[in-house]
Amino acid sequence: MLPDLELNDRVRLRKPHPCGSYDWKIVRLGADIGLECLGCGRRVLLSRRELSRRLKLVLPREPGEQAG
Repeated sequence: MLPDLELNDRVRLRKPHPCGSYDWKIVRLGADIGLECLGCGRRVLLSRRELSRRLKLVLPREPGEQAG
């Protein structure tokens, strides 16, 4: 099951992106979840089911960072 996610949350996936980064930022919520790679800036869309399979951890927020 997918945890509660908000815009601008940072997540870590199980396998690296070809650029080498594991970390992504959520840029779209809906039936599909939009992610932006924090290494190279590439954007992808994943279904909620696919993201729940690939998700390793939701990274903690930076102090003072606003939700959504």
